Amino acid sequence: MASHFSQRRYDLDWLRALAFGLLILYHIGMYYVADWGWHVKSDITSETLQNLMILTNPWRMSLLFFISAMALALAQQHTAKLTLIALRSSRLLIPLLCGMFIVVVPQVYYEALSQQLIEPGYFSFWWQYINPNTELLRDHHSPIGLLTWNHLWFLPYLWCYSVLVLIIAPLLNTLAKYLQPLPGSMALLLVMASLISAWFTLRQAYPSSHALINDWYNHAKYFSVFIAGYLFALQGNWWQKVILCRRWFLLAALVCYSLIIADRNGAFDSLPTSFGESVSGRLLVGAVLALNHWGWVLALIGYAGRYLNQRTNPADKDGKLLHYANNAILPWYMLHQTLIVVFAVWLKPLALPVGVEAVLLVLLTCLGCWAGYEVVKRFWLSRWLFGLKVALPAFKSATASQVIR
Repeated sequence: MASHFSQRRYDLDWLRALAFGLLILYHIGMYYVADWGWHVKSDITSETLQNLMILTNPWRMSLLFFISAMALALAQQHTAKLTLIALRSSRLLIPLLCGMFIVVVPQVYYEALSQQLIEPGYFSFWWQYINPNTELLRDHHSPIGLLTWNHLWFLPYLWCYSVLVLIIAPLLNTLAKYLQPLPGSMALLLVMASLISAWFTLRQAYPSSHALINDWYNHAKYFSVFIAGYLFALQGNWWQKVILCRRWFLLAALVCYSLIIADRNGAFDSLPTSFGESVSGRLLVGAVLALNHWGWVLALIGYAGRYLNQRTNPADKDGKLLHYANNAILPWYMLHQTLIVVFAVWLKPLALPVGVEAVLLVLLTCLGCWAGYEVVKRFWLSRWLFGLKVALPAFKSATASQVIR
């Protein structure tokens, strides 16, 4: 077990980078998908795109929480608890404040402008945006006025979950030892039961808001995923079993996804309404949703563990790419959605064919993230604001990847 903890998990590094890359494509899809609200929308939207985005919608953020918890479990084996709390506080909360006051402002501005709720004038809007007592857009206020974290909601949630787990780490570490004889299949049933329970009891009463306060369905879902990831990382036998069973998890995920899409497209409309409202019908639906969720998460963990855990040479192409991704991931995450919104607004008047526009939007977003990171990493203040390592003795060994994962 000790050797398991001492080895760096390159599969987690790769999987985290790929998951955030998927997030960029997903948010570009939000600009084009029909019937789903977003900050700005294309004049040409697609209902078919919904089916593709539902492929990742139920589990993409869970995967990130799961990976982050796994990394935290491994890190606490050799790093003091208070040090980890200080690192995560500095590297999550400072970028969160930077994002709220600077990075996400164009998203709010262009959304309000597209709905004709404000007059043009970015800097005058920004001044009202940072004023918690502003009268502008009073109907859209939260307790802190117009200030919002938008897509950066992952950061405060990750910080809260990390601190809570580190506080109860001794209890979780003891629990992990008692769970070692537990078969992986039983552990899977337990986490599925947790998700089904949250779906039954909280989803309708507390719809997803990403507001942290009173977002109980999301907390029940994501915090249980976080706990599961922490315990999973401490169980070498579970990890190896998931790698061995990766094909079965992928098959289960594909079957469940197919059933979800078939239901959305009316394949089961002939079933009596009473079946869907019955306890057995609801349990069946919950089981499909839960297995779809965990099937994808564990399939990706399994395939990454099988094919992406090879040690990389920093001088090789793969090593350089992984090193870049580990350092750039947090600034890219912070910048990407704002850049999507800004470039979408700029491209819209050109009335380009939708395929050409979408490709340009992907390229411009990636180019903007690359350029933004190149600027951010060159100055100590911007490095600090975007969660990168700065030349301070207390934090000189930390990187952004240690935090966001």
